[in-house]
Amino acid sequence: MGELNDSAAHRRVSPRLQNVPAEKRPFYGSPKRMADETKDGVIRTKKTKVAKPPKPPVQSSKPEAEPSKGEVTMESSESKVTLESGESKDCVDWSWYTAADLPLTDENGVSYTARVRETLRAFNLHYLHHVQEEEKRCCKPEIDNHLQNGSPIKSPSKKPPKGPSMSPSKKTDKKNDDEPKKQSKRPDLKALSEMLKENQILFPEKQIGHLPGIAVGHQFYSRAEMVALRFHSHWLNGIDFVGESKGKVEKFRGYKLPFALTIVVSGQYEDDVDNAEEIVYTGQGGNDLLGNKQQIADQVMKRGNLALKNNMDQGIPVRVVRGHDCVNSYTSKVYTYDGLYKVNNYWAEKGVAGFTVFKYRLKRLPGQDSLRSKQVNFVRARGSKVHAELPGLVCKDICNGLENICIPATNVIDKPPIAPEGLKYINSIIVEKDVNIPPNAPGCSCKGNCTNPLTCSCAQLNGGDFPYVSKDGGRLIEAKAVVFECGPNCGCGPGCVNRSSQRGMKHRLEVFRTDYKGWGVRSWDFIPSGAPVCEYIGVLRKTDEVDSLLGNEYIFEIDCWHTMHGIGSREKRMCDVTIPNGDAESGFSKLSESEPEFCIDAASHGNVTRYINHSCEPNLFVQCVLSSHHDVRLARIVLFAADNIPPLQELSYDYGYELDSVVGLDGKIKQLACHCGAVGCRKRLY
Repeated sequence: MGELNDSAAHRRVSPRLQNVPAEKRPFYGSPKRMADETKDGVIRTKKTKVAKPPKPPVQSSKPEAEPSKGEVTMESSESKVTLESGESKDCVDWSWYTAADLPLTDENGVSYTARVRETLRAFNLHYLHHVQEEEKRCCKPEIDNHLQNGSPIKSPSKKPPKGPSMSPSKKTDKKNDDEPKKQSKRPDLKALSEMLKENQILFPEKQIGHLPGIAVGHQFYSRAEMVALRFHSHWLNGIDFVGESKGKVEKFRGYKLPFALTIVVSGQYEDDVDNAEEIVYTGQGGNDLLGNKQQIADQVMKRGNLALKNNMDQGIPVRVVRGHDCVNSYTSKVYTYDGLYKVNNYWAEKGVAGFTVFKYRLKRLPGQDSLRSKQVNFVRARGSKVHAELPGLVCKDICNGLENICIPATNVIDKPPIAPEGLKYINSIIVEKDVNIPPNAPGCSCKGNCTNPLTCSCAQLNGGDFPYVSKDGGRLIEAKAVVFECGPNCGCGPGCVNRSSQRGMKHRLEVFRTDYKGWGVRSWDFIPSGAPVCEYIGVLRKTDEVDSLLGNEYIFEIDCWHTMHGIGSREKRMCDVTIPNGDAESGFSKLSESEPEFCIDAASHGNVTRYINHSCEPNLFVQCVLSSHHDVRLARIVLFAADNIPPLQELSYDYGYELDSVVGLDGKIKQLACHCGAVGCRKRLY
């Protein structure tokens, strides 16, 4: 982060949002933010309407069919289309339509990039809840045995309501409940059912062309993510189209239906030819999608195939998403949006398997952002070696071997390049002499790993359930006021899911020099939402001692209690936890109007977290965690992934400065411009 002028200590906190309108506040998964519009104006599930662009001048030309040898070929650039009713309709030339014509914000002033991100966060929240339900189902015999022994049931809180299953199989599982369960259900499809039920799909109405907030190069980590945004309407089909049933919808009235909106090019068909700017796309049907992907029957000119033909006839562009196979521990496929393509011609031919297939030649429209598909390079290479040819390498490992993985530093900005200075790297908290750490809390009696929330006392502290799922090495389901993890006196081992933030760094991080923000941090690996990234490490001090530290910009207040109760205009989070010891509440009540008693100072001693920059639209969130003891005043500060974070994207969190809260030595309020670059940037850091 950039240098500050002489001033009192600058304190980072959990997000203070008194200066941010309710409809613009970030969403980290708390169920209270998933309601429909309220009297206070909080809105997150409102249906979005995107205005249909005006039609450009019509070009006149006459189509001609040019059959070639062995093929039935048709091309079209016609200006008039004859509909089934016999009337004619002007053909639209969509080549003028670029992302620059899209609105940046919705009717509430919220950026569409933020709306896209929050919709995907809502999807991941539902998804992880259903992953948790699947994990419970797999250990159901153990829980049933416990219930038979007469122990009471404590219902997990904040459990999403059950919705209709979108699983392709409609068969009822009639197996004996005592048999071991397999994780065969589809939590992603169940999540989509929840979103449909709660009207959380971002674009509920189908749209032609680019969608606001989804730029060329946007990466999806499953087809379900595309469905959650209604960028693509089906989790399996490769062609998303407007069917004939939509003929009475006003904006589609007069078009020749069906016509296609989106296609997914992902190697599902053995006849596909993909040259990025130009694609020969194999039509829909006749192949074994759920088996070996080979063609097993002739294709028919209907549904998606007919839709693409009608796109050609009417000059309507189609969105193209390209799927990439990834050798990665978190995702096997990533999908990149490559922009709008025009269907130039189509033909029928015998495919390599001997069956008739339809081929469509698509050409990318000019004037769009450059293709970024070639930048998808997720590789499972977990080694700690840093190549000497890394551009701008100024330090091979800033942690000097203290972390599980080395952390290089690069600088291609300064001439000559400089390395990070002024920090003694540590990987555990240093406690000042006047700070008393409470004794270790009593732990749970689980053995091996904690799996049964009915018997685990740590799960009961978290509202009757585990805050994590074991998927991908441990992922936090949603942001909470505080998370109680298993500690030194618990009977479980280090592999327990409820110790997910205690296992050290799992992702390869790099400290790099930025243009305007000093040093920053990015990951070389894909980070799934909910994954712990790093802990804020430094010197644990009393807060009233740090104001004398002039110019110190690395102080983080431990404001767990204040976050739990929304004190000081902080974001109040879900608080379905149990604070141990009945007198704790009254003992901390005096803090209700005061500043946090303790803080972490990472100015001279700290870890890689102190280099992570602020953003008004961050991809990390701050989470207070208790593990060895249960004193919320001394909670650990851990940063978790708020989104699925692709490799090489800069990591950021909201510093939470209160505007006009920093006063210089001259007694005047100091201001600092924000350079985070987010579409919804608040323009000031403090």
